[in-house]
Amino acid sequence: MINIVGKRKIYYSFSISLAVLSLIAILAWGLNFGIDFTGGSLMEIEFAGETPQADAIKEKLASVGITESTAQPAGEKGFLIRFKDIDEDTHQKILASLNSLSPVEEKSFESVGPVIGQELKDRAYSAVGLVLVLILVYIAFAFRKVSRLITSWKYGVAALLALFHDILIPTGIFAVLGHFAGAQADLLFVTGLLTILGFSVHDTIVVFDRIRENLRKGAGSNFEDTVNISVNQTLARSINTSFTTLLALFAIYIWGGESIKSFILLLIMGIFFGTYSSIFVASSILVTWENWRRKKLANKFS
Repeated sequence: MINIVGKRKIYYSFSISLAVLSLIAILAWGLNFGIDFTGGSLMEIEFAGETPQADAIKEKLASVGITESTAQPAGEKGFLIRFKDIDEDTHQKILASLNSLSPVEEKSFESVGPVIGQELKDRAYSAVGLVLVLILVYIAFAFRKVSRLITSWKYGVAALLALFHDILIPTGIFAVLGHFAGAQADLLFVTGLLTILGFSVHDTIVVFDRIRENLRKGAGSNFEDTVNISVNQTLARSINTSFTTLLALFAIYIWGGESIKSFILLLIMGIFFGTYSSIFVASSILVTWENWRRKKLANKFS
């Protein structure tokens, strides 16, 4: 049996280091929000003939009054073009201008006003916050009958701390990618965060549920031993589940469409760190908390 919980200080150091670096990146550069949150237009096109360079596309956009734009390759002959919010007349002028470079087919076009973008951003923050609170309440309720040694709400707090870890680190990495590679945070980014929360808390609850069963059976000589036994018993299940999920995500990332690659990359990072936290962080927090409580109680009566 692997002494996972006994080496928790190593895992704490690794997680805290990544979390601090992620927080620094977020505070220094922030997220590169997409048009869903800032307002603007997104056009996906594909050229039938020779594929022009991105600079040539931007020059054509400038000729119709779009001076600020980005053109990101999407596949062999496609581009994702982002620019300010426009009316339908300008939309048609852009298509006509691009057609002068090479015959072009418009795959999709969406436009979001700045007011709607801010409203979507506010709702995204509210959605993530609400999910975290509901997860805390649910775990505290589900473990209400396991208050021996450690009260049920502490399970919820431990899971919540692990979840912050799971979304903070991928968000920090996206802040770096947004600053250096132009990766954007859009509604799919929020969807990815919510998916990570659901996957990670599910994995954590499996471990906590095994701790609950072993506490009832009296397995282990003390609480730390019980937790370590429980983590080892669920280790293979956690790794196998995450590994098969990651295989599917890597396949989608390699062969899937360009427009969802950032979303898939976020899921890959989130599931990796979510699995790591479920095994090495969440349960260890319970042990650290309980040991601190016992030490405080011992000092009180000494």
